[in-house]
Amino acid sequence: MSDGLSRASAEVTELIADRADGWDRTGLLPVDLLRTLGAAGRLCPQVPPAHGGWGLSSRSCGEFTAHVGSLCGSVRSVMTSQSIAAGTVERFGTPAQQAAFLPRLTGGELAAAGFSEPAAGSDLSAITTRIRRDGDTVVLDGHKIWVTAAHYADLLILFGRYEDGAAAVVVPASAPGVRIERVGDPLGCRAAGHADITLDAVRVPAGNLLGGHSLPLPFLVTTALAHGRMSVAWGCVGILRGCLKAAGQHAARRSQFGVPLGGHQLVARHLAELLVAKETATRACEHASRCWDEGSPDQVMATVLAKYLSAREAARGAATAVQVLASAGARDGHVVARAHRDAKLMEIIEGSSEMCQLLLARYAPGGAA
Repeated sequence: MSDGLSRASAEVTELIADRADGWDRTGLLPVDLLRTLGAAGRLCPQVPPAHGGWGLSSRSCGEFTAHVGSLCGSVRSVMTSQSIAAGTVERFGTPAQQAAFLPRLTGGELAAAGFSEPAAGSDLSAITTRIRRDGDTVVLDGHKIWVTAAHYADLLILFGRYEDGAAAVVVPASAPGVRIERVGDPLGCRAAGHADITLDAVRVPAGNLLGGHSLPLPFLVTTALAHGRMSVAWGCVGILRGCLKAAGQHAARRSQFGVPLGGHQLVARHLAELLVAKETATRACEHASRCWDEGSPDQVMATVLAKYLSAREAARGAATAVQVLASAGARDGHVVARAHRDAKLMEIIEGSSEMCQLLLARYAPGGAA
């Protein structure tokens, strides 16, 4: 890890410290913390320095994301949201739009990206949100659900039908016609600011329509989701690191029948399985990041694989960690109890495990065309 990355990791460790449990209980993150991280470029680390970002490679960004994920899944979720938003602007925005919006996302403003709708979850082809041109403005009507970080957002990147395809639009959260309602008591990442968004004839300048034209919906959504999948995958590595640390420390300190807990073979097996899960997920993420950094044609497959495998291992690993800690880890707010809930959510967001399996089948020898 480079000196700059090490310093940034140490800064985040100090900012979060032992406060994650309290944030999880209240369901809220301090906005000043998020703005501090955002203004330092920590929420979207891959944005180029020319736009005020950190300019990290996928591999370095992944290691930083894993570190944040080991400390607080909700903060990592906000990072994922900000990275999707920034990546969408960078990929689909014109140079003028990049210059207008990216410095805001690296300067302390917060963003959320809205894909899912009541009837469009895994099947995003069912999106019904409409974007239409009206003179020098565009108008949005629709409903988005479970939008991570929307409760904190200054800017919303919203996806919808436009002309004969689809488009993404940058919408101020304060724009007339935007209504944001928090999701009550989510299972995991409780403080990540999940919210539903209603759009009622929301009008913004046409310059907020990224790229200014229609794109095929699958291409637009898949490209944007790729940033989220990478962030979630590395975040799951962080979950596993946190679980292994907590389980290992407990097994060394706790004694049963006159023997340290870790000295009992069945408990030792759990610790070994946690180590294997962490290492397996890490290698899958490293491979995917290497594909990103090298521009490999295997990038899409590697990203989906990393997300699927890391989420699966995190869910299993967190359950194993709870088993090792037993009643000590069954308290609401404890790091492994929080990880158990957060990891389950990772098997659902940014493409459920089932959807990832279907996508991977297309790459399997003899799989679907």
